[in-house]
Amino acid sequence: MSSKMNLHPIIRLAVMSEDSDSNSQFGRGIANLCLGVREKGSLNAAAKSMKMAYSKAWRIIKETEAALGIQLLDRDGAHGSTLTAEGDKLLDAYLEVDEKLQKIAEEEFAKRFA
Repeated sequence: MSSKMNLHPIIRLAVMSEDSDSNSQFGRGIANLCLGVREKGSLNAAAKSMKMAYSKAWRIIKETEAALGIQLLDRDGAHGSTLTAEGDKLLDAYLEVDEKLQKIAEEEFAKRFA
């Protein structure tokens, strides 16, 4: 088998605010964290599923919220967390664009490197 068959492109989409001086971006890592919150109902559970300390997850969320000017999570203390309407919308848009770009990249790569 040719080694070419094992090659495929990987797209790394990131969303950032042009108004922010921060380097924080909404990328695959924060998207996975938000997906975990959506599925598990808490930031702590999402962080644990990613083998991440809760304090690190909390810091990443706060930095990203500040950089984007969007509140991603509604926190209810011991009762967990949920995505805000804006957080849901951003996550859904990110996932949709990421999936489309990945498919386009795979098709274009296959045409040129088949």
